[in-house]
Amino acid sequence: MAEQDARRAPLKLVACDAARDTAGRVAEILDAPLVGSREVWFACGEGKFILQENVRGDDLYIFQSPIYKGGDSDRSVYDRFVMLLHAVEAAALSDAEYITAVVPYYPGARQDKQKGRTREGISAGLFARCLQEAGATRVVCVDIHNLAVAGMFDPYRCRLENVFLTHRFAKWLRRRGLCGDIVASPDLGGMERARDYAAELSVGIVGLSKERDYTTENTVLRSTLIGDVAGKDVLLVDDMVDTGGSVVAAVDELRRAGAGNVTVACTHPIMSDPAWQRLSELHDRAHAAGWRFRMVGTSAIRHPDTPHWYLEYPIEPLLADVIDHINRRGSVTGVQQGDDPE
Repeated sequence: MAEQDARRAPLKLVACDAARDTAGRVAEILDAPLVGSREVWFACGEGKFILQENVRGDDLYIFQSPIYKGGDSDRSVYDRFVMLLHAVEAAALSDAEYITAVVPYYPGARQDKQKGRTREGISAGLFARCLQEAGATRVVCVDIHNLAVAGMFDPYRCRLENVFLTHRFAKWLRRRGLCGDIVASPDLGGMERARDYAAELSVGIVGLSKERDYTTENTVLRSTLIGDVAGKDVLLVDDMVDTGGSVVAAVDELRRAGAGNVTVACTHPIMSDPAWQRLSELHDRAHAAGWRFRMVGTSAIRHPDTPHWYLEYPIEPLLADVIDHINRRGSVTGVQQGDDPE
């Protein structure tokens, strides 16, 4: 890491409770201090965030995991987002020089426009305004659902730093023999992402046209394949898996078209009910039919006690590199093209 005198301000990390594991691992990689802090939740459901050390003049990185499958899983995405706002404001009132919210999964990113309805909010923009009003000067996220969310921030007050996983994640998949013979996108909106992975892996690409029922949440009516997968192992890439319906529909369509083994790779394994049940049943069907199903998610969202067919890719080394380069005014674009430590 860079020498201290090259840095824009002393580097320190802060963790909301749901992100303590991630923040701790990044702090260890950076050999940076993790500031003492405490969340307080009152009986009525209100909360506050307390910094227990001096952060005046520091370059502060506040970690939060809006979706968390650990001990406080009774807290909602909105509870954790508001706690992040409390933490950001506490840092601003404590006179930190720079305040960066590190939120690998940006909440509300799928709610980035009105989908044909005239009377619904645009949560991605609402959350952006909340973060910058609380005092954040930068927000770091990973593989955000729509890059247009960056335009919802006022660049003179707060900037969105989207971290792309493609290069490092693709190399990790190749080392483990999970890259397949061809890359597939589960929908037409993800074709650009699939093209990036295909380019990194030097393989072909196919796509699926996904027809949704927008009158019912998380409902996919059918998927239609565009391309040829007969006799090929497939890497199906997506930015998130929520209830698993899209994944199951996509894999079934690939198999009907003659695909061999299928690996699903996603940045944000949200895995809301009934995702684990659906994917476990898919794995069991694959095993019975003599082909292999695997799923790879990243540590952007951690899950305890995962089944043997689920693998986790750690994003902490990349986050550490990004934070280090921001702190010493280096190139974030360049660091995303680097390599993870073996």
